[in-house]
Amino acid sequence: MNEFDLINHIKKKFNLVFIGDDCAVLPMDDTTDRLITADMLVESVDFRLDWTRPSFVGHKALAVSLSDIAAMGGVPKYALLSLAIPEKLWTVSFLDAFYEGWHHLARELNVELVGGDISRTPGRFVIDSTVVGEVPKGKAVLRSGAKPGDSIYVTAPLGAAAAGLEILKSGRRPHAANQNDVNGLILAQLRPDPRTITGIQIRSNLEPSAMIDISDGLSSDLHHICNASGVGAVIYADKIPIHAAIDRTFSSKSSKLDLALHGGEDLELIFTVDENKFSGAQFDRFHRIGEITANADTIELITDGVARDLMPKGYLHFE
Repeated sequence: MNEFDLINHIKKKFNLVFIGDDCAVLPMDDTTDRLITADMLVESVDFRLDWTRPSFVGHKALAVSLSDIAAMGGVPKYALLSLAIPEKLWTVSFLDAFYEGWHHLARELNVELVGGDISRTPGRFVIDSTVVGEVPKGKAVLRSGAKPGDSIYVTAPLGAAAAGLEILKSGRRPHAANQNDVNGLILAQLRPDPRTITGIQIRSNLEPSAMIDISDGLSSDLHHICNASGVGAVIYADKIPIHAAIDRTFSSKSSKLDLALHGGEDLELIFTVDENKFSGAQFDRFHRIGEITANADTIELITDGVARDLMPKGYLHFE
C-alpha cells in the first residue's frame, strides 16, 4: 500500500466527498468557491538542511501549497503555517531566514499569513502548510473532467527539479553568485516557483477539462488525471519538453527523458483541453505531448513509433 492507496481507502471507508483533487473545493457564496490545501514537509524526507538554506525551505514550504491552488485555477488568499522545531534550530537567525523566504514569495502573490502553530519536537523539523484560495463558482479545474480526444499539454519544459536533486546527491551545493546550468537546476529543486498566474490564465482562457500540478512526476500525475476521469492517454517521447539545462548538463538520452517523465517537484502544470474550441495561437506558449483516449487507466508512451505502457514511477513515500 502506498500513500495514494491509503487516501483512497480512507475516502471510501468514511464516504468523504471532498477528497480527490489538489485542493478541497468548498462553497463560499453565490459567486465564489473556496479552495483549501495542506502539505507537510519533513526534514530528511522532503528536504535536507545540509543541502539547502533556511530561506529556501521557507519558500518551498509555501510554493508546494500555492502549486495546488494553481492546479485548480484558483487565486491564493490566506495561509496557515505550523512548525515542529527541534532545539538545534531554535535560533533567531534560522527562523528569521526561514520566514523571510516564506514571506518573500507570499508578498509576490498577495498571500497573507493568518495563523498556525509552533511546537517543540525531539525529532526532525516538520512544516505543515495550509493555503486558502478562491475560484469563481463552479469553475475549479478538477482532475476528473478529461475526455477522449482532448489534447494533453504541459506548461513548460520538465525535469529541472529532479536533475537538481541528482546534482545535490553528487555533492554539489547552491552558490548565489553562480548563474550556470548546474546552479539553476539545483535552485529548481530547492526553490521552485509555482505557476499561480499561469493556472489562472489557463482556467480563464482555455476552459481546460482537467488539470494537475507536476509534484509527483509527469508519469504519476498524468495517471492521477486518467484514474479520476476514467480515461487513458497516449503521449509521445519526442514531444515531451526537456529543460534545456538538462541537455547541456547530462549526456545520457534515456536519463534525460526519465528525468522529465518521472521527476517530481517541477511544479509545472498538466492540463487537458478540447482544442477544437480555440485557435491554435492560444497554445503557442505550451507544449502538446499527447491526447486522451478511451482506453481507461492505460497510458502509452510512443518512442520511435513503438508503443509501451507508461507506468507511474514518480516519488512515493510508501511503496
